[in-house]
Amino acid sequence: MMPKRLEEALSLFRALPRELKAQVLLDYAKKVPPPPEGLALEPVPECQTPFALKAEVREGRVHLHFAVPDETPTVKAFAGLLREGLEGEAPEAVLALPPTFYRGSGLEELFTPLRLRGLEAALLRLQDQVRRALS
Repeated sequence: MMPKRLEEALSLFRALPRELKAQVLLDYAKKVPPPPEGLALEPVPECQTPFALKAEVREGRVHLHFAVPDETPTVKAFAGLLREGLEGEAPEAVLALPPTFYRGSGLEELFTPLRLRGLEAALLRLQDQVRRALS
């Protein structure tokens, strides 16, 4: 089962025309705060754009941090969507999310296949960090 906030966001994208999807997606880029200073983030080399992340598990909840340049707003927006949908969720919910969770929402209209593979790799890396935090 997909986390509720993520499902709500994807439902919104499904309902919007293509031109509004892009605008709403860019709003998610604005929701990505800078990571705490000194926090070691792991780069995602599969992404064409510099993309680094850190998933932490504290008190049974997942907390996410991302570093994505402002000059790449659509990639930063994907980080914002992940943060909006997964921040504070139980680790099991994050681990259960398939890498292609976005399919059918219309987001695939906004990203190239190469970029989507990089973003899927980012989610897989995030899930790997959650697994390591639990062990």
